[in-house]
Amino acid sequence: MKYLPIFLDLQHNPCLIVGGGEVARRKLRLLRQAGALVTVIAPRICDLLQSTAKTDEGITLLQQPFTTQAMDGFALVIAATNQTDVNAKVAEAARAYNIPVNIVDQPRLGNFILPSIIDRSPVQIAVSTAGTSPVLARLLRTRLESMLPANYGQLAELVARYRGKVAQLLGTVPERRRFWERELQGRVAELVFSGQAKAAEHSLQKSIDQATRQTEPTGEVYLVGAGPGDPDLLTFRALRLMQQADVVLYDRLVSPPILEMTRRDAERIYVGKERANHAVPQEQINDMLVRLAKTGKRVLRLKGGDPFMFGRGGEEIGKLAKSGISFQVVPGITAAAGCAAYAGIPLTHRDHAQSCIFVTGHLRDGSINLNWKILTQPQQTVVIYMGLSGLPQLCSQLIEHGLAQDTPAALVQQGTTSNQRVFTGNLGNLPDLVQNHSVKAPTLVIVGDVVKLHQQLSWFHAQPSQHA
Repeated sequence: MKYLPIFLDLQHNPCLIVGGGEVARRKLRLLRQAGALVTVIAPRICDLLQSTAKTDEGITLLQQPFTTQAMDGFALVIAATNQTDVNAKVAEAARAYNIPVNIVDQPRLGNFILPSIIDRSPVQIAVSTAGTSPVLARLLRTRLESMLPANYGQLAELVARYRGKVAQLLGTVPERRRFWERELQGRVAELVFSGQAKAAEHSLQKSIDQATRQTEPTGEVYLVGAGPGDPDLLTFRALRLMQQADVVLYDRLVSPPILEMTRRDAERIYVGKERANHAVPQEQINDMLVRLAKTGKRVLRLKGGDPFMFGRGGEEIGKLAKSGISFQVVPGITAAAGCAAYAGIPLTHRDHAQSCIFVTGHLRDGSINLNWKILTQPQQTVVIYMGLSGLPQLCSQLIEHGLAQDTPAALVQQGTTSNQRVFTGNLGNLPDLVQNHSVKAPTLVIVGDVVKLHQQLSWFHAQPSQHA
């Protein structure tokens, strides 16, 4: 380890920046965020830096060349000039005064470096490559930023307020550790992350009361949309909950790469459904969610697409609500949006469609009884979920109720995945495309003038597109 990571308390401490350009301004902003009182010395000071100093009493500008005598009395020094001789002079003087010094872009001259910082105060994370690659450090910081909710600081502050109380009520270190591990990965944390600070505090107090009474806490259910198949389309929140659930109930449409992103030691239960073949009936799934949550488990209900788009999510949370089980719903990218985008078919377009309607290809009893009048309006895109098995009847009914036989139509099989296939034709020949190319579920049907744009706008070429 070349550098020892430390966090300095610079509140109200005087710090010196040598240099008056844009780099100096960036370092000035960082020091002021840490509460330092900053003096800037340079023969020329840029306009932006001067403008910043006019509105901030914690900044002193000295428009003059640097001298070694100017070093005395500072807690920290940063040299941000483009002159090697000046930087070397600053480094030498700082060492003589035993002051920590950083030389921008010349780390070997100084004795500390500034990392890339993720600030969720009071939570802070510093990322460093020991000065070898600042760009790599920034990339790593960006990746970590995407994984850390903005409200982590609020969570830390909440813990600080209750830490003493928990220490008094739970006598041993292992008890306290288990308590905080559970709360910081459970409902309290999620409430804070979603901006519900008061509800989080109430939930934490309830957990403390349960812990002191030695009662088993009730678990929670996460109803999470896994999107159409591409793991990169998961939301940050979905991924976070997937990695902390104790048990996973997943559907047929959840792709294997996404399932592998759940916690390794989580129990996995397949509850997938196909037309006329339900591995587990819906009512049994509802009861299972309640039963597992009542044992104190964090239960992930992982559904392809979006839970509320023909996914029976409403039925499941209805049961949870009646049973007094806490739950969260995390939207996913629905198949219509994801598959259409990856097929290069805009669902709306000023020249082709001013509205879009989503329908399911079969009802609860397996019949097809749709509002054909609404579905056959002009300048409209119709997206049909689960329409493959009844496609001949769907196409004939749309034609019978007013759409032309040559209305453009497309089939998107396993959209957004490496196995994606796109077939374009029209209402007249779409059923033949299914037979000729052995199209299988899951396949989305898109009907409307926007399908004409596929050839021009297609960008994702997992499998060659085919046209009638």
